[in-house]
Amino acid sequence: MLLDRQIAAARSVVSRATAIPFMVRFGIALCGLVAMTVAWPQALVASEWYVALVLVAVYPAVAPRGRGATFAALVVVAGWIADTAGFESQIALWRVLTIATLLYLGHSLTALAAVLPYDAVVTLDMVGGWLARAGAVVLISAVLTVVSLGLSADLAGGAFVLATIAGIACAVGATVLIARLLQRA
Repeated sequence: MLLDRQIAAARSVVSRATAIPFMVRFGIALCGLVAMTVAWPQALVASEWYVALVLVAVYPAVAPRGRGATFAALVVVAGWIADTAGFESQIALWRVLTIATLLYLGHSLTALAAVLPYDAVVTLDMVGGWLARAGAVVLISAVLTVVSLGLSADLAGGAFVLATIAGIACAVGATVLIARLLQRA
């Protein structure tokens, strides 16, 4: 009985779905899959364990209103840490930028999919504007990352360590401030 109702509900969802929300969810799945592939060690990606990574990567596209996107992002980060620390791969700038870009785009698209019903009629302009803003954030972040890495080679030493600690303290302070403001609301 319960399974029959779930199958009927799934058929209804598929029959009423429109193209744009489906493309947004496809983008979420694509970002997650590529991020998982880039982050995890190639030996693991080429094994049967990749099926579990695929399921974790695709889950936010299927159910964007939960904690799936956060869990998938944590699995991607865990894979990158496992690859760089456990498998002793070199930290390459292209991998860091690719993973950061895909995590941000996947997160942004998941936020859009969470408020976009599967049967919504929307134009490509709305999704295009969303992706243009996300692309601007990614581009600015990538440029700032490359510039700060270039400066870090020139400013190595005690001043750089002090600036890093101050930056971390500011990030923690901003997080605490936002959390308190959200509790008031």
